Amino acid sequence: MSASEPVSIRLLDREYTVGCEPSERDSLLAAAKLLDSKMREIRGGNRMAALDRVAVLAALNLAHELQQLRGESESRDRELARTLGDLHRKLDGLFDAAPR
Repeated sequence: MSASEPVSIRLLDREYTVGCEPSERDSLLAAAKLLDSKMREIRGGNRMAALDRVAVLAALNLAHELQQLRGESESRDRELARTLGDLHRKLDGLFDAAPR
């Protein structure tokens, strides 16, 4: 098991140090960049907006996007399973109808 290492991230020009596995560092930095971007988008030109409010709204927006993507993924998975089932039945029908 790898030891957790400190990683510095910046969100709205504030620095935070968090621990993560070395193999997850790049993913953490990408997530921090996404969160910072979302927070800046929500804050807009209002530099006086409360940081906690901006953070909660950014988290809510990202959670909503994640929920939508999961729903779309589940829908695709169901459609793929249905299509594969149909193909499987067709193949079974072909094999059953083939002379032996």
